[in-house]
Amino acid sequence: MTFKIITLAASIEENIVNLFEDEYYDTGSIQVENARLRCWKAGGHGHQTFLNVVENSCNPGFVVLGQKLGKEKLFKYINSFGFGNKTNIDLNGEGSGILFKLDKVGPVELATTSFGQGVSVTPIQQVTAISAAINGGTLLKPYVVKRFLEPEVNSVVKEFKSIEIRRVISEDTSNLVRFALESVVANGTGRPAFIDGYRVGGKTGTAQKVKDGIYMIGNYIVSFIGFMPADSPKIALYVAIDNPKGVVQYGGTVAGPIARNIFKDVINALNIEKRADGMEKEYMFYDKKYIEVPEVIGMNLKDAKEKLKNFEIQYSGVGSIILEQSPNGGERLLEGSKVRVLLSD
Repeated sequence: MTFKIITLAASIEENIVNLFEDEYYDTGSIQVENARLRCWKAGGHGHQTFLNVVENSCNPGFVVLGQKLGKEKLFKYINSFGFGNKTNIDLNGEGSGILFKLDKVGPVELATTSFGQGVSVTPIQQVTAISAAINGGTLLKPYVVKRFLEPEVNSVVKEFKSIEIRRVISEDTSNLVRFALESVVANGTGRPAFIDGYRVGGKTGTAQKVKDGIYMIGNYIVSFIGFMPADSPKIALYVAIDNPKGVVQYGGTVAGPIARNIFKDVINALNIEKRADGMEKEYMFYDKKYIEVPEVIGMNLKDAKEKLKNFEIQYSGVGSIILEQSPNGGERLLEGSKVRVLLSD
């Protein structure tokens, strides 16, 4: 669940974990008193650094972080990030969410809370909290409306200014949280949200739904919460799908691609420039890869087809020589993407 970001931020701030040096061996589950808490991956992830624990969204690894923090510290950060209270956003009907009361938190409740099970939070709480985790560490009051304008002359009638509520983590911790979440998108469960040439960070979530106090079987809310550019965020995005049908119900596989498409629209809307300094994606055997489009202008059609064999070619014009192409040679596209060529004699 995206709630793991809070456990991550608290663990870094309290200096109880080194993401790069501390290690954890995931067998696929962890025993806490009379409860066996399982990882989403049957058999577990094996040997990991705690950065890998974050990348893999490994529940047992987050249980260990929660245990190291202890319930007082973990719940201090949960409350500090705004959970359990209304954000007082300018909308009616906002809920406070549901958290365990501290005096009712035992070892099992601490363990499940550390990876987001047994708690109920609102989408606006999640967006507000992750914004604090990645903006340098300051919790801000959220608004739906930025300003009211006079319709005739377009002058500002009323404008809402940014209000700082409190600092929740240090800037150094926030920097490391951003790094870890960018790594989730490049190397972990968030890979479906990766966009070549743009720095995207985020976290996937798969929350089992509850009815009448009992967890439902095969009924989940899958989600992705992310931001970009990862080193200097301009937008935070939360995508949630209630009980998707006909797919494997994981946040990365369902919500990740939707988030990716929205981010691509954001890139155009905000004129975010392409860069070469982001993390390279770690490809799995089933992933389509980003590859460079070859330059084929001036080639004959037979040779151009061979050069563009990893792409779908769309033709216009008549002839056997490539006069123009789009995208240009040197651009990077997912294999199988369309490349348009103009033919001429």
